[in-house]
Amino acid sequence: MIDLHLHTTASDGWLSPAQLVAHASRAGLTTISVTDHDTVAAFDEVSADAGAAGIRVVPGIEITSVDAGRDVHLLGYFFDPASAVLARFLEGQRALRVSRAREIGARLSALGLPVDIEGVLETAAGRPGTSVGRPQLARALVQAGHVRSVQEAFDKWLASGQPAFAPRTGPSPADVVAVVHQAGGIVSFAHPAVTKRDTLIEPLVAHGLDAIEVYHSDHGADDERAYIALADRLGVLISGGSDFHGDDPALRLRSGQALRLRSGQALRRRSGQALRLRSGQALRPGSGPPAPQARARRGTLGVISLPAPAFERLEDRARARAAS
Repeated sequence: MIDLHLHTTASDGWLSPAQLVAHASRAGLTTISVTDHDTVAAFDEVSADAGAAGIRVVPGIEITSVDAGRDVHLLGYFFDPASAVLARFLEGQRALRVSRAREIGARLSALGLPVDIEGVLETAAGRPGTSVGRPQLARALVQAGHVRSVQEAFDKWLASGQPAFAPRTGPSPADVVAVVHQAGGIVSFAHPAVTKRDTLIEPLVAHGLDAIEVYHSDHGADDERAYIALADRLGVLISGGSDFHGDDPALRLRSGQALRLRSGQALRRRSGQALRLRSGQALRPGSGPPAPQARARRGTLGVISLPAPAFERLEDRARARAAS
């Protein structure tokens, strides 16, 4: 099984690099990419632990770009993690994240919801290269007793249009594509059905966009068909991954366990086979179940797997870019 979209505590994941690899091994994953936000801080530890577990690791990252004041996430793969060009760029990205976190912290205080923002930043600073963002602030709101869950923090205070939201500043999507290419990598447009900015995709192809993330925990079967068709029309490749963030205590989900649906059905992962519901309904690899709360599936490994032929085409594209 191939999962090219995973997160650790180096950004907003719940699991350390070592814990993530252990979960991936238990879930039967054979190839992974850790795509922490604006950082590759977890790459060395993940690579060492995954190698010992017989899991292949592809260098990966999820970089935040900005278009018309809105976040656009782009996934980078197969780049040189030691690239000086990429390192300078990511330092700037993380500095912008710190500034935004402080601005959000000030807004929360003004709203009567103080959190220990400096404590959040000090914790991140203790792990060099770690990036901070709204998820960590949401957890701080929970810890301070202001909200009951991370989701409530976003819904009431941190999401776009809510009182503590602070607009992001940053590079354009085309700038991110250029940087990842300079670092020897390829770029995929992340979770387009979540971003809802499909009009950006075709212009980005003109700037060298290599792929579209078709398989994702928040994508349904109709989304997958639509983005496969779009990728075919534009002549780009497809990528996929769970966007796994770990064991969010509020969700009470664990990798390797059944994901209970409201209907009472249970999803079971079967390595190398179709995914099947107890009702007997078959789901092809990469599709995932018709979960009523799709984001909950980001807490479970083995639900999303990129088909091997699609992965091989990504790898071939990366080799071609490296040779050019």
